[in-house]
Amino acid sequence: MNDAGTALDASAFVTLLVEERGDRLAVQLNRPEVRNAIDQTMVDELHAVCAYLERTPKVLILSGTAADPETGAKAIFASGADIAQLRERRRDDALAGINSSLFDRIAKLPMPVIAALDGYALGGGAELAYAADFRIGTSGLRMGNPETGLGIMAAAGATWRLRELVGEPLAKEILLAGRTLTGEECLSAGLITELVEPGALLDAAHALAGRIARQEPLAVRLTKTVFHSPREVHPLIDNLTQGLLFESAAKFDRMQQFLDRKKQS
Repeated sequence: MNDAGTALDASAFVTLLVEERGDRLAVQLNRPEVRNAIDQTMVDELHAVCAYLERTPKVLILSGTAADPETGAKAIFASGADIAQLRERRRDDALAGINSSLFDRIAKLPMPVIAALDGYALGGGAELAYAADFRIGTSGLRMGNPETGLGIMAAAGATWRLRELVGEPLAKEILLAGRTLTGEECLSAGLITELVEPGALLDAAHALAGRIARQEPLAVRLTKTVFHSPREVHPLIDNLTQGLLFESAAKFDRMQQFLDRKKQS
């Protein structure tokens, strides 16, 4: 976990399990004893992951703890912020945006982020998932924002990301009435794009990462940036970015390969 170095030291993490491949980084939240509650240590370690991916762009896969039939432990993505720590936070902590700044950083990573969701994804755990570019879930997924029941609000992105993802009526039901969605309801609402069996969840996430990795990396990075740009900068930003890509060597190589395959078919 070295921000200044050139490689990610997976052995330095205590709340995350990290597996790195050539084109992706798989990060598992790993505090099962407290249902993967997001504490300050996890926040710091996820910032270190972001710092690495900002220097070395790769697809990020975020997952939680799988169910364990031997112990009876249930699957969990993240139950939210650590309530014991959250109870002691005051006004200045809220203004510091501890979770919101992290989730915004994750959303802005150069390459896409995939959230693989099983079990509870609640509160801050749900907001972490909302910050991803893709969400894949299981029928056992339970996603929602119960913050108002604890006397606070969902302040790490849910009040605006969730509205963009599922629309205002359902977003208000989740945020103001404490509705928790099942995996099937998440799929119906478009909050997840795929519903798979728990044992196939990570395979599905890696398959999606593989499809992304087959695209031209610079084109993916710039498309993500343009996609999230404010409406008022379009179409100028589209034209300027396309101009950059039109001059790239990868564009000429990939288009020539396409033409060569077409001649052979």
